[in-house]
This record gives sequence, structure tokens and C-alpha cells, in this order.
Amino acid sequence: MRISSDFTQIPDEYGKYADEAGRLDGVPVVSFPFIVEDVPQDCTVLHWELVDPDSIPVCGFQWIHWSVANLSVAELGPEEGTVHVPADLSRRQQRVAPGAIQGRTSAASPFVGKSNPEVTMRYNGPQPPDRSHEYLLRVWAGSRPLDGLREGFWLNEMERALRAPHAYQAYATLLLPSRA
Repeated sequence: MRISSDFTQIPDEYGKYADEAGRLDGVPVVSFPFIVEDVPQDCTVLHWELVDPDSIPVCGFQWIHWSVANLSVAELGPEEGTVHVPADLSRRQQRVAPGAIQGRTSAASPFVGKSNPEVTMRYNGPQPPDRSHEYLLRVWAGSRPLDGLREGFWLNEMERALRAPHAYQAYATLLLPSRA
């Protein structure tokens, strides 16, 4: 399995330089598109996380930008073995992929102070304050939904569910930089 995109750096409209129409409470909220290819035939759901390991020196922890669990491959995969995740899926998820659930971002931390669920439980675009950062997109494919997760789950809950036997059959990672 592999992840691909039409860009090698997260485009401005999905991050720090997004225009006002793509922001909410000052946070970029339009998620970027990507493709998951070579999804095994017996896999019916995808789960993913987008995190920023380069944020550790800035804020003391890896920033969670987006997490999704239990997205049906059939909802986004017209080609066998390929899933096209469209731009702005995070805000359109209820219409496009209603079976999927989204987790909390680091904006939900009491140290950050955001409270709007459209920001705290949806995609938060990169806004590196110090230099260009590299963002890690990890995607898992499995044959059944992860148990025990609800809308607004914390990332550690999804990662714990992924450690269960037979939780996933395939895994892929893509590293994407964003400009400062």
C-alpha cells in the first residue's frame, strides 16, 4: 500500500497561508487531497493520522492535525484498490463518508483553548511558527472498523485500537513538508 499526492509540499491553501474562506477561528480547516493505492482487496476501511513531529521543540508534544477512523473504502474508492481522499473531506465527511469518525486535534488541548468542534475535531492545517516542518501522514487499512471509538476520540485511543490483533492488514506513511 502507498500514499501519493499531486504535490511534494502541502499547498498554501491547506495551511498557514490559507485565505479567510478556508479558516475558522484563525485555523486553516480545508483538508488536502491524497490517494491511497494498492489497498489490499480484503480491506474495507481506512484509518489515518496527520501529525507534526517537528512541533515537539516548539510546544513540547507532537501536534495532532487530523485523525480519521473507520472510513469505508467503498465510499471513496471507485477503482479497486485505490481510494481518492478529496480536498475538504474533513468538513464534508458527514455527506461524503458518513460512516467515518474524526478525532480530536491538539487544538482541543486545554493548553490551546479552542472549543469549537469544527476546529477541535476536524482537520487543522499546518501553521509552523518557527521554520518549515515535515508532517507525517500514516494510513492503515483493515477488514473491519475499529471497535470502541466515537466521534471526537483522542489519537491514543485509535492507536491503541490499532494494536488489537487483526486490526489492520496494510500500513503506509507519507512525509509532507509545509513552508514556514
